Amino acid sequence: MRLSRRTVLQAAAATTLLNSRFAHSASTPAQPPNASNVLWYTRTAQEWVEALPIGNGRIGAMIFGGTGQERLQLNEDTLWGGGPYDPANPEAREALPEVRKLVFAGEYAKATELVNARVMAKPGRQMSYQSVGDLRLTFPGIETATDYRRDLNLDGALATTRFTSNGVKHIREVFASAPDNVLVLRLGADKPRSVDVDVTFRWPVPSRPADPPGDKLKERKQQSGGPGSVSFDNSVPAPAGLVLRALPDGDLIMQGRNSAQLGVAGALTYEARARLIVTGGKKQSNESSVSVRGADSVILLIAMATSYRDYQRVDGDPAALNKASLDRAAARSFNELLSRHQTDHRRLFRRVQLDLGQTAAADRPTDERVRTSMTGDDPALAALYYQYGRYLLIASSRPGSQPANLQGIWNDMSNPPWGSKYTININTEMNYWPAEPTDLGECVEPLIAMLKDLSVTGARTAKTMYGARGWVTHHNTDLWRATGPIDGAKYGMWPMGGAWLCQHLWDRYDYSRDVRYLESVYPILKSAAEFFLDTLVEHPNGQWLVTNPSMSPENNHRPDVSIAAGPTMDNQILRDLFANTAKAAGILNRDQEFVASLEATRKRLPPEQIGAQGQLQEWLEDWDAQVPDIHHRHVSHLYGLHPSGQISVDYTPKLAQAVRKSLEIRGDNATGWGIGWRLNLWARLRDGEHAYQVLKLLLGPERTYPNLFDAHPPFQIDGNFGGTSGMTEMLLQSLKSPKGDDEVWLLPALPKAWPQGSVTGLRARGGLRVDLNWRGGSLQECRLSAVRDGSWILRSGNSSLPVSMKAGRSQTIRLSEGVLSSS
Repeated sequence: MRLSRRTVLQAAAATTLLNSRFAHSASTPAQPPNASNVLWYTRTAQEWVEALPIGNGRIGAMIFGGTGQERLQLNEDTLWGGGPYDPANPEAREALPEVRKLVFAGEYAKATELVNARVMAKPGRQMSYQSVGDLRLTFPGIETATDYRRDLNLDGALATTRFTSNGVKHIREVFASAPDNVLVLRLGADKPRSVDVDVTFRWPVPSRPADPPGDKLKERKQQSGGPGSVSFDNSVPAPAGLVLRALPDGDLIMQGRNSAQLGVAGALTYEARARLIVTGGKKQSNESSVSVRGADSVILLIAMATSYRDYQRVDGDPAALNKASLDRAAARSFNELLSRHQTDHRRLFRRVQLDLGQTAAADRPTDERVRTSMTGDDPALAALYYQYGRYLLIASSRPGSQPANLQGIWNDMSNPPWGSKYTININTEMNYWPAEPTDLGECVEPLIAMLKDLSVTGARTAKTMYGARGWVTHHNTDLWRATGPIDGAKYGMWPMGGAWLCQHLWDRYDYSRDVRYLESVYPILKSAAEFFLDTLVEHPNGQWLVTNPSMSPENNHRPDVSIAAGPTMDNQILRDLFANTAKAAGILNRDQEFVASLEATRKRLPPEQIGAQGQLQEWLEDWDAQVPDIHHRHVSHLYGLHPSGQISVDYTPKLAQAVRKSLEIRGDNATGWGIGWRLNLWARLRDGEHAYQVLKLLLGPERTYPNLFDAHPPFQIDGNFGGTSGMTEMLLQSLKSPKGDDEVWLLPALPKAWPQGSVTGLRARGGLRVDLNWRGGSLQECRLSAVRDGSWILRSGNSSLPVSMKAGRSQTIRLSEGVLSSS
């Protein structure tokens, strides 16, 4: 292949950059990195949950850091099974009145049978998120390695592998660029003509060994020793119709079609394409691979796309999209690609900085820190986990991408656990809990876009199945925006998924106070509320309006029976939905009669119930003591404390005490995301010591994998996001008083384990940015910056201070002898 002058100059610049990096860091590559926001290891990843994730929101990869062999496991966020479909079941409309009668009569088992027979969606499950496959690299002649280190720099969003073999120092750098829409991998060495590599694609495996679902724990062996290498499994047959070939110009291509699922035909075509830019060596295209020998360096650009346009259209051209992306990226040098990527990433990531202190434990590899986290003193691990959650949200949810699913965007299977879907009875919502308070509001845009789609597909479901206005979706959705109840009555007969997601629409407004944005989403809020105005039914007591049939997500009040009327969580979510919609209408000065109906209906929702154990009841009836699993992972009925603010220590102390009792009964140890929710709840109770103990559970080796992925088990990303949110709640809480005041709690649940530290860039409702530093367990200084004109009440302990600020102004607050004052 003839090289242009521009290509030669770019390669020379890249080589200069590589040599400078070796001069800076390769002399002691197995030493801890000089950075706090770095995950690092002294051996190759042997399991998927040891590999390191990169992503640009739309495409991503897991980097194993092999020496003689390397594996990049690839994902593209629209590669799902099936195609456009409508699962709404028209039989449901006729069956629902009888179901309601059975529920009110206490015939829950019969109601369950009828729901399963006539109400559930068709098909009864949804489509699965899938893996593109692998990019696999083999390096002839590299058999042993010393001075090995691999790391992931969260601030630079860069995964790097360094080692020495046969006297040559090798460095490999990988990142996922949002500005240039490609993955970039650079292979280099400190001696000329030392890079030999064979590159090919490999299709995904149908499944992999995984930890058991539910609450069972798997004892995983923590491996140690030398760096090793990645072991390839080549025994899996290629999917039907898959094409793998190398083009004469050097591009390597894998093309295929997604699979049919549940009777829904596969409608997507997809392509992964890699381009090799070689400096100082020879490149040869073989039938299905590309070989390079004697190179100074190699840059691989990887693009991925499907034919998906939206949930109704699948006529895109992935080959044209990929070629265009590669052509644009290839016109830039490696240095320019990296600079554009890091500037874009840091614009988001650097908004928040957290320092919780540091001990000697911070100098050890990340997997060792996780292994000893339950017994050691390592506050910097909590800070690393915190920023890792922010990194993962940036990497898996960017404007124009799909929302983060159960695994973000990282999945190596064609049939992943729970389909790696959007589970919207907690998990998808938890994914976005840290977005607003840690100043990643742009990352919520894919969720907002999905809600706009769901308001359309959910309107079909509302009309077909319920004969109602508005829109509804149940406990799961997928790429095709399916909204019907799935997975049987035990899990799926819950109509509140869309209503809960609407809370994120309101939070996006409440943190920004952007009226133009509110105007754009108000129709979604209004339509969601209309559905419940049409479908709430009168309770036999003649006073309450309740959902029926419904359930408290995934929990049974009798063996194998979950169906109920008016469970506590439903009423709490509806209070928020009706109140937020009414407030939005008032701000926009519209729909006065509609607002009156919302307010009248809201008053007839059942109040919170405190049971015989002093607990907040999960259902209208006091069934909590009889549930089959008293330590159930879900704590749905505690939504009113967090993420909502209906229950608070200050304004509803009896209910807050009942929440505390419920938490004590449930226990702290649960699935990964279940612990994450408990962390947020204990922080809202302002119990910093208990919150800290829950956080230690989350960071322990049973719930955190070596790469810091959350262990449900198996991997689910919501626990990572729940952990970041919970630590934020320990440091700052932004709540509404009953009068509607914006209250900002400073260090409300600070544990003794963090006696000094600082955080900058957190956000409070109303457009306020907050920086905090503390010493001796006490607030020293708080710096406020207003994005918009506003008024807030600051609180710390028993002290409060009202502040008013104009947009663009700043103010410093101090705490002296327990009293807040402005300086």
